[in-house]
Amino acid sequence: MKRIALFVVTNLAIIVVLMLFLNIIGAVFGINFAGVGGRELDLGALAIFALVVGFTGSFISLAISKPMAKWSTGARVIDRPSNAMEAWLVDAVRAHAQKAGIGMPEVALYEGEPNAFATGASKNSALVAVSTGLLQSMSKEEVDAVLGHEVAHVANGDMVTMTLIQGVMNTFVVFLSRVIGWVVDRMILKNESDAPGMGYWVSVIVLDIALGFLAAIVVAWFSRQREFRADAGAASYMGSSKPMINALARLGGMEPGELPQQVKSMGINSRPTGLMALFSSHPPIEDRIRALQAMGR
Repeated sequence: MKRIALFVVTNLAIIVVLMLFLNIIGAVFGINFAGVGGRELDLGALAIFALVVGFTGSFISLAISKPMAKWSTGARVIDRPSNAMEAWLVDAVRAHAQKAGIGMPEVALYEGEPNAFATGASKNSALVAVSTGLLQSMSKEEVDAVLGHEVAHVANGDMVTMTLIQGVMNTFVVFLSRVIGWVVDRMILKNESDAPGMGYWVSVIVLDIALGFLAAIVVAWFSRQREFRADAGAASYMGSSKPMINALARLGGMEPGELPQQVKSMGINSRPTGLMALFSSHPPIEDRIRALQAMGR
């Protein structure tokens, strides 16, 4: 629950900072960016404001995703392999990237429990990282399947897709919260002044948080569908679904390593339970295995 709250608060913080910036610029130049000043609601201006606020934060997150991932996990990029395992990792990622038709991602190692992730702003400027715990607990074939899964995320453009979906959700949150806040302020509380009243600001803050949680559920649902496609991609690169099934089965018996929120949705594994499954970026391991088995048949 703390990770979900952190995710929502982070998105809200970005929105608040952008809104403050636009409001300051608007005050200096006499521009009503949000369209909520005065007695009438300017839906066109509000829509543009919501688009700018909603997508800017998402694109900033995408642009800095790779350096943030390296910093937050302590991942070390393998520029020159220092041993046979590192050389094999680089060669395995290169082989998958060639099959996928994308540029060679950076390959990195980080200390931690079994997990892996991919991130980056584009298909040809990506990072694939695996934990030391994953290498120690899996066979080479299983690790190879996991690497294929992460390369499939890159080839499918999942980082950009999730950024666009998050941007759309942020836009709806900003737009709807302000429309509803204006209705509460003007029509229910009968504020007659030109400036938005306390009813508007309280409504906006509460709705930004509430709608932010609903938006997180929608984004998580899209993320779970993306996992099935990445599993299928790994099976395609490997020429069989069996290695990916074995890797998932082994992961199902492990405690997944925690990843920073910035790259959590791009990891190989998480363990959703109960209501939290609605917010999970990954479907249950059992469902992923069944999907691969069905594909094999």
